[in-house]
Amino acid sequence: MYGAVKEQLTRTLTEIEEAGLTKRERLLTTPQSSHIGTTVGESLNFCANNYLGLADHPDVVAAARGALDTWGFGMASVRFICGTQVQHDELERRLSQFLGTEATILFSSCFDANGGVFEVLFGEDDAIISDELNHASLIDGIRLAKASRYRYRNADMADLRAQLEAAVAAGSRRRVIVTDGVFSMDGSFAPLDRICDLADEFEAMVLVDDSHAVGFVGEHGRGTPELFGVSDRVDILTGTLGKALGGASGGYVASHREVVDLLRQRARPYLFSNSVAPSVVAGSLAALDLVASSDEARERLARNTALFRRLMSEAGFDLLPGSHPITPVMFPGDEGARRATEIADHMLGDGVYVIAFSYPVVPQGRARIRVQLSAAHSEDDVRACVTAFAAARDAIA
Repeated sequence: MYGAVKEQLTRTLTEIEEAGLTKRERLLTTPQSSHIGTTVGESLNFCANNYLGLADHPDVVAAARGALDTWGFGMASVRFICGTQVQHDELERRLSQFLGTEATILFSSCFDANGGVFEVLFGEDDAIISDELNHASLIDGIRLAKASRYRYRNADMADLRAQLEAAVAAGSRRRVIVTDGVFSMDGSFAPLDRICDLADEFEAMVLVDDSHAVGFVGEHGRGTPELFGVSDRVDILTGTLGKALGGASGGYVASHREVVDLLRQRARPYLFSNSVAPSVVAGSLAALDLVASSDEARERLARNTALFRRLMSEAGFDLLPGSHPITPVMFPGDEGARRATEIADHMLGDGVYVIAFSYPVVPQGRARIRVQLSAAHSEDDVRACVTAFAAARDAIA
């Protein structure tokens, strides 16, 4: 039977290759950092989510190493059986304290957190109103719920109003507006202040996935709700420990206590997945300590981002506007995907590691190289990246 399936899959893979859309994994030979080793040599790293540079921070590494001796390698269980250590409870408490919520529940990843929250909270009498550019994990989680689904154009408040009106007209019991805090392919912010205004008007809840903001966006790094002054108006926050907060793994839902208590009873990814590994919990606790005193790192990250955007614009590159460390360098058109890939490959040869994104990760004809700045980058690193972009463009022209 597999013979016929093999031929079909091979044809699909060939089509992907011929379109220049094959995604290849590059092997690292060092820890994650701003400077890394790959199998082709040493490189400056401009494509990780390591916004605050904590992935190899000595305090985080030491805490994780110590946890192996104190807490062991793995839990070999789910939370409600025998998979909860006191440090799991401490991390949930600390996240709640940091985010300003009543309670928090840990998941193996934010993908699992988003996969578990909707089915539990929203049934067939309810309505979920979702931004069209939301992360795949939100989209997949919403699909698991029996609630009616509405989609609004990205950050378009007139369309959001229209979808809310439709949900009310349909007689929905509960309504929730769902959005990324930062849209990961564009580096743009959701207008949470206006979203919360509409939520108040239509008696809707607000759920924000803040994975690309927590730790470094807002005055104290508490994310997009802090940036927009709506921390007390967002009902549910989901996020990850795998980006700015240490860069390992694990996710969470932070919310009202009743929401978290019900997720603890019914969220399938929580009930049927192993607990977050002890070393990850310990490292994440250390990362939270560092985030609390990371004003200088956040300021350095902002300076690096502004410098990169200015230099790239002066060099004539097409950037999506914004101020987030995610900086998309655009290569539009039918040949954009191939050109972005060729430039990224050329840059790796010059010692700068970036990645091209194309369909289906981004819309057809909207290929880009998504550059991600870090507080761990120096000004020289940023300038070297811009120089490599220019050299690759000239070599491939």
